[in-house]
Amino acid sequence: MRARKENVVLLDGGMGQELRKRSRQPASPLWSAQVMLDEPHLVTAAHRDFIEAGAQVIKLNNYSATPIRLARDGDPALFEPLHAAALSAAHQAREESGREVQIAGCLPPLVASYHPDSVPNDATCQRDYRRLVALQADGVELFLCETMSLIREARAATMAALESQRPVWVAFTVDDSDGSRLRSGESLAAAAREVVALGAAGVVVNCSMPEAVTTAMDELSKLDAPFGGYANGFTSVAPLQPGGTVDKLASRTDLDAAAYAEHALRWVAQGASVVGGCCEVGPAHIATLAKRLSDSGYRPGLTS
Repeated sequence: MRARKENVVLLDGGMGQELRKRSRQPASPLWSAQVMLDEPHLVTAAHRDFIEAGAQVIKLNNYSATPIRLARDGDPALFEPLHAAALSAAHQAREESGREVQIAGCLPPLVASYHPDSVPNDATCQRDYRRLVALQADGVELFLCETMSLIREARAATMAALESQRPVWVAFTVDDSDGSRLRSGESLAAAAREVVALGAAGVVVNCSMPEAVTTAMDELSKLDAPFGGYANGFTSVAPLQPGGTVDKLASRTDLDAAAYAEHALRWVAQGASVVGGCCEVGPAHIATLAKRLSDSGYRPGLTS
């Protein structure tokens, strides 16, 4: 059942890029996970800042801590310690804030963002997503399958997350030039229908240009399920290859907090009941969006 239009869930913003801005360390292929090792206090502080900005849901900072990425870019033995640190940081931030915030577990692409051709075979996906769920389930209220670029990738992540008995939201990343299609070229509408049929509580579009998210909202509005979006602020994600570092990507100069809020309010007007931000969307963006939602008469609320 879609949440009432006046109730909008506000997610946090992009942790990875926010941590890169705060960190003194050079960019690493492990991205935000490296900060957990070098400067863990920054993770707690960033979570807390997003909460204070108005986020009702914060995501674990484990996006790059998958078994395959750690084997390629770091140390497989860090898998459990990094997840323990990510859970600790999120819970500490919530406790320090004193606010009723939900923590979302994160099931990211196992190999690389934006590259559907890098998705492992189904057996590997099922195995690794189950490993991620097992480490996170006891410390989260819901799961978010993030930046899914291929239907079978989303299917594996969704099925693993559903085994936790937690609500599951699935976030697809779409073609920046055609928001009606995943980066694999597959139909967003078909992808959304499949994960909802499996049992997903809702579908969102993430880590795509705001303009593409606007197109995607028209596609998702046909679903009989909650939907929403949270965009990135990159000029293009094409330069980022598997194993690469995010310093290869450039930020848009036309997406300050006010401009981003305009995009997000357009999604809400299209029926979205979940909005937030992805890469390059920081606490200031979320604070402005929270105020604009309130000023426009939308109330905080979580989908069911």
